[in-house]
Amino acid sequence: MAAAAASASCRRRPIAWFFAIAALLFFFSWYLLLDSAAVTPEPLLAARGQGLRVGSSGRKCDPATAALRVFMYDLPAEFHFGLLDWEPQGGGGGGGGVWPDVRGGGVPEYPGGLNLQHSIEYWLTLDLLASEQGAPTPCGAVRVRHAAAADVVFVPFFASLSFNRHSKVVPPARASEDRALQRRLLDYLAARPEWRRSGGRDHVVLAHHPNGMLDARYKLWPCVFVLCDFGRYPPSVAGLEKDVIAPYRHVVPNFANDSAGYDDRPTLLYFQGAIYRKDGGFIRQELYYLLKDEKDVHFSFGSVVGNGIEQATQGMRASKFCLNIAGDTPSSNRLFDSIVSHCVPIIISDEIELPFEDVLDYSKFCIIVRGADAVKKGFLMNLINGISREDWTRMWNRLKEVERHFEYQYPSQNDDAVQMIWKAIARKAPSIRLKVNRLRRFSRFETNRTDETPTRSSWLENQPS
Repeated sequence: MAAAAASASCRRRPIAWFFAIAALLFFFSWYLLLDSAAVTPEPLLAARGQGLRVGSSGRKCDPATAALRVFMYDLPAEFHFGLLDWEPQGGGGGGGGVWPDVRGGGVPEYPGGLNLQHSIEYWLTLDLLASEQGAPTPCGAVRVRHAAAADVVFVPFFASLSFNRHSKVVPPARASEDRALQRRLLDYLAARPEWRRSGGRDHVVLAHHPNGMLDARYKLWPCVFVLCDFGRYPPSVAGLEKDVIAPYRHVVPNFANDSAGYDDRPTLLYFQGAIYRKDGGFIRQELYYLLKDEKDVHFSFGSVVGNGIEQATQGMRASKFCLNIAGDTPSSNRLFDSIVSHCVPIIISDEIELPFEDVLDYSKFCIIVRGADAVKKGFLMNLINGISREDWTRMWNRLKEVERHFEYQYPSQNDDAVQMIWKAIARKAPSIRLKVNRLRRFSRFETNRTDETPTRSSWLENQPS
């Protein structure tokens, strides 16, 4: 009997070993699968979910399918990411190590607060680097290595950040580092064949801060400027015919999953900001005295100091309408804070230019009032009180649809602010080509000066009349 039991046990033992080994292999294979998924960075996972062309395998964007082909100068780091205290590490996806590797965790952080509102140079440059390095991007604009194959030439100078950080003169220097950088940029461009070929007419220059490129702008007038408005530019330097208006980056957070409809927003009209301004901003004072005592109106002084951004966030989300009034310049980031808060903007700024207005109808989600009408006693309150719940709800829903067009982010996504700017520049490409081709009409009869390097005085000959 004992022998029979031992024999049966021996027969079962190989079967037990078989199942044990099979189970071990099963769990080991699951471990490998989970481990391989875990090494994928979260931005890449998010990008795949949004249909972006993820370059995790090193695949770059195809210039043949891009809306815009861009030649970008390999400017020294002092003009761009060096302003963020980033130091070249070598490599960097080309350019002699002057660029960060944006495929992993090598993206330098941009400073927060009000610095962010004029940060477009950062986001556009990151997207161009992504198109070349194989990082996530919609591939709307693609970097090319030869200017002859490009629609435009991109100048990656972080002019807004340079002004914010280096506009003050530090003794014993007699001029600010910002002005010195502008001078070095002009010297760099003057020596480039790409500039001499077109006189700068196909160059894209980012100067979103109203005081960015304060000196160089008068030398760079043939370029395509990307600006927040034209308030501090003479018509001979900038205008809608050749330039692009870009949105500010909002400083209040997005109102995700917003269900706060008409009855959930107790404040009728909201404004919080600087009240006493110069230039076109005098209208703020007039409106303050007209509106400060009106029922359900919040009109008060405020700033980003302390918990100012948090207060503005809560105030806009609790309001049906948000005032966007001209200040020192025709535009401000308050409009874009209103949009992402889904607080219907009331724009009172006669000189304002709105981003992407050739493709967006702002009357569907904003109310635009002439300054002369706004300061008439009772006009604004009668206008607002005459807007029905149904009309307000239509504008509120439209705000939630269009807010993605005003979002700066990395990786960039389809139809966000970065891609909308590229598309706006692409719409300028035919007129740019026309200008450059007209410039070349008689080039074969001119003396070949390609070996000459223009001096600083030659910039003065290139001034607008």
